[in-house]
Amino acid sequence: MLKKILAIVIILAMTLTFAACGNDDGGTDGAVVLTAAHAVAPTHPYHLGLERFAELVYERTDGAVIIDIFHSGTLGNERDNIEGLQLGTVDIAVSSTAPLSGFVPEFLILDLPYLFEDNAHADRVLDGSVGTELIELLAEINIVGAAFWENGFRNLTNSRGPIESVADMAGLSLRTQENELHLEAFRALGAVPQAMAWSEVFTALQQGVIDGQENPIPIIYAQRLYEVQEYLSLTRHLYSPAMLLISGISLQQFDEDIQRILVDTAREVAPYQRELVRSQEAEQLLLLEERGMTISRPNPMEFRDAIESVYQNNKERLGADLIDRILNY
Repeated sequence: MLKKILAIVIILAMTLTFAACGNDDGGTDGAVVLTAAHAVAPTHPYHLGLERFAELVYERTDGAVIIDIFHSGTLGNERDNIEGLQLGTVDIAVSSTAPLSGFVPEFLILDLPYLFEDNAHADRVLDGSVGTELIELLAEINIVGAAFWENGFRNLTNSRGPIESVADMAGLSLRTQENELHLEAFRALGAVPQAMAWSEVFTALQQGVIDGQENPIPIIYAQRLYEVQEYLSLTRHLYSPAMLLISGISLQQFDEDIQRILVDTAREVAPYQRELVRSQEAEQLLLLEERGMTISRPNPMEFRDAIESVYQNNKERLGADLIDRILNY
């Protein structure tokens, strides 16, 4: 039933998109409406970044391109949106990079825990040659990686008790993304990870089906997880990049000038969107405390040491040289 509903939604979105296009001249005789999708709340920096992006694109194309934003998984989860980009039924999406590894395996390297030391390190890597090389690979699946945006450093929440050391992770049932490195890392920490669609997580936490989940602070706050989770542990175990992605099919309908505007504007908005994540994190930590969450700050090196096996088990296929290159960038 869910798949049927999703199919109907995507077909409707496609119909609206092509009906708005009207012609193939890039919208010079009438505005082209592009659908932009993401899976989180409209207060999240994904949405706020897309709003800024849409405003600038509208201005720079003299109203020839209008971007219609669908939030909260209206057009499906992140994997659904990526598939939509390939089909041309979704024009633009902002997604964390984790689901991309199912389409372009090289992206899996970004899911190594404790790969990035801090925000500045992540910016250097993703705005540098490593990021460029990854972006270029997306052409193989007919998607344009316009820019690296940000989801943020991921942290743990749960309803069982404070996580102050690796020992506290034993037996913790934890929702993760459907990503093999995430699952392997949490098993190494002693947890019981379960891949689960994001749309199911709040109810699962509320009903006690799982103990906890892990996400960046802006998502924890925007999705009101403090209503069903008492404990927050600032493990910062994984930096989660995001990307603004454009369908290759959708982009081809435009002339080179508008194509350039779309890509360049996504890159221009990237620092603004990242700063939103970082400023929201600082503000929302205080708000989460006010809403009753108990916050702990464990030693990250203990957690990093505990997942060393993940590096050893995967360094050959991910590329030991590339891992070292990123670690020392």
